[in-house]
Amino acid sequence: MPIIDVQNLGKVYPVAVKEPGMKGTLTHFFRRTYRNIEAVKQVSFSIEPGEIVGFLGPNGAGKTTTLKMLTGLIHPSTGSVRISNHEPFARRPQFLQQITLVMGQKQQLIWDLPTLDSLRINAAVYNISPSEFRQRVGELAEMLSIQDQLKQPVRKLSLGQRMKAEMLAALLHRPQVLFLDEPTLGLDVNAQTAVRQFLQEYNQRYGATILLTSHYMADITALCDRVLVIHQGNLIYDGLLDDLLEKFAPYREISIEFDSSQSINKEQLLTYGNLQTLEGCQATFLVPADALTDTVSNLLNSLHIQDLSIAEPPIEDVIAKVFESGQT
Repeated sequence: MPIIDVQNLGKVYPVAVKEPGMKGTLTHFFRRTYRNIEAVKQVSFSIEPGEIVGFLGPNGAGKTTTLKMLTGLIHPSTGSVRISNHEPFARRPQFLQQITLVMGQKQQLIWDLPTLDSLRINAAVYNISPSEFRQRVGELAEMLSIQDQLKQPVRKLSLGQRMKAEMLAALLHRPQVLFLDEPTLGLDVNAQTAVRQFLQEYNQRYGATILLTSHYMADITALCDRVLVIHQGNLIYDGLLDDLLEKFAPYREISIEFDSSQSINKEQLLTYGNLQTLEGCQATFLVPADALTDTVSNLLNSLHIQDLSIAEPPIEDVIAKVFESGQT
């Protein structure tokens, strides 16, 4: 049974329309008109317990709006959502005990107090006993490697340390469903890697379900086998990340360096694939992925190759193509 079940979810925002100038201001004051903006359009998907799913889309695609509906912060205009068999917007305690929402650009820790004081407040909210509080804080702090920073004021922490502390606070009640909106936003490479490793360990240790949005594709490739892609409010893809990459990047790039003693012309190289560059004794080709093995074999058998490498197109370029096309 899915732990997250979304059916025909939609959100429409009425936005006031105002003409410029004094006349427009007076008209807007006495007789206001509106136009509807569809932020999310009839989205449906389900997620099984323990899955880590990436939620991709350009800015304004509807990712954060969808997460806010899944967590009950805003009410959907159409459709239904069930999280652990709860209706999110009812905001019942049993539901809130099972979820958390982490937003990279928001904070819940009190700025001038040590992290531990904010954690004690969270423990009181969730009725966590003192002994259980000590055990959970110790365990999570060790996993996040921030044991030495818990007694420092939050304002004294680095951005990476603060993000780890925010993560600890959000997971203190040990939720089973994590909604993460840009959790590594603004972090350096080392801090991003630490957060990813922590999320992997938390998922494996507690079987938590994670729905993750991120503009850092390294987050997605490191954590997610499955992705949802949303574009202009429409869910345009739900499936394996590898399948998406294969569809939008069916080619591989082969780079070779051949022996300078060989007399090789451009026409000869064109027989091996789509020749991209030829500079001295170095050449690059684009070849279909399904012809890669045969092409490499032909090159090695026909030419005196000194060096050969194969590369896939950057995942950022592939996802950009998906966003540009708006369809899969």
